Amino acid sequence: MSKAQSPYDSLRHIPLYYDNSDSHNSALNLILTLRPEWRETKDTIEFVRFTDGITNTLLKAVNTRPGLSKAEVEEDAILLRAYGKGTDVLIDREKETRSHSLLARHGLAPSLYARFENGLLYKFISGSVCTPADLRRPEVWRGVAQRLGEWHATLPISSISSTCPAPSQLSSHSSSNDNKRASLAAMAQLTPGKPIPNVWTTMQKWISALPIATTAQSNRRDELTHELESLTKMLGDTPGVGGSNPFVFAHCDLLSGNVIIEPSPSSAAASRRSSASNGSEEPETAACVTFIDYEYATPAPASFDIANHFAEWGGFDCDYSAMPTRSVRRAFLREYLHSFSAHQNRTYKESELDELFEQVDRFRAVPGFFWGIWALIQAQISLIDFDYASYAEVRLGEYWAWKKAVNGKVEKQTEREKRWAQEE
Repeated sequence: MSKAQSPYDSLRHIPLYYDNSDSHNSALNLILTLRPEWRETKDTIEFVRFTDGITNTLLKAVNTRPGLSKAEVEEDAILLRAYGKGTDVLIDREKETRSHSLLARHGLAPSLYARFENGLLYKFISGSVCTPADLRRPEVWRGVAQRLGEWHATLPISSISSTCPAPSQLSSHSSSNDNKRASLAAMAQLTPGKPIPNVWTTMQKWISALPIATTAQSNRRDELTHELESLTKMLGDTPGVGGSNPFVFAHCDLLSGNVIIEPSPSSAAASRRSSASNGSEEPETAACVTFIDYEYATPAPASFDIANHFAEWGGFDCDYSAMPTRSVRRAFLREYLHSFSAHQNRTYKESELDELFEQVDRFRAVPGFFWGIWALIQAQISLIDFDYASYAEVRLGEYWAWKKAVNGKVEKQTEREKRWAQEE
């Protein structure tokens, strides 16, 4: 019996490229290869460009054929996502496809249609793309908390990770696999006994890809390597929610543009009843949301995924005054735990909420470290008009401020730390 194909290998492959300098024609060729039946009506194919992200090109292709309603046109729409230049150093595209396929099987992602040389084609999901301000709306953050609880409680990490080989197994690899063996050895040393890759080994990979052409660059890479090892020792063994697996299937990029508010058939059904409403006379409501873009999905502590989402409330501008206060974070986590526990057919204890709240607090600076390293690489490879270098310093600054606070060396509390400590 032949070995079953991976989701990446079994997904249809179109041997064409999307060219941003010839956007319409290259996108049209891809769409017509996927949908040859649209050739006769290619003049009615339109492309809508989305600009919410700062790494990829995202286009929606619609065919406004005569006689079709707007709903029918939207139902048949296709998303084209083309990867940013050089992003393979940051993202494992095969793992991304496995993640997307798994989510689609669980009804948590749109159907994948095909991959092409520098991107993916998949089904369009109708709905409203969130802004950072939307994330702060109670009905939206409740919806996010519920959906994230479902992700963490139900999705297996086995499809995107493997058990790290023992040192004896590593030594048996052939010499032709020296690079792979060295990478596995480094991951095994950083997170022994943990599934790999994971959020810690992802950062390790990124740090190793940083340039070292100058003394300053070399010193910075050494410094970040030391800090990652320190962080991993401090937080790498964080227990899972309610005694569950320490690592969950984490999205790791829940910024506003990756949260879609699904449309409702009527205003009366615009929101779901909040599972944490506790039977109040006027039950709190939660929007029905979907998460998109799974490039960075990887095994990680749930606390990292949650802390990372909270960091995105301020958007790319890093508006720290928009960060959730202690009371809002606790309400979010209560909603999350209701959903997580319900999907595991159990009830949670108040002590679990206390524990998770403290865990998220300890992880509050890790997203800044994560995206700071990411931005340092983007500053070297990206052609997008975005000041990645400055963004890297802002995000890494979050980490250094947290470290000073942890070590009791703070003379003046930063705006972010002040907001994080605020009760209401």
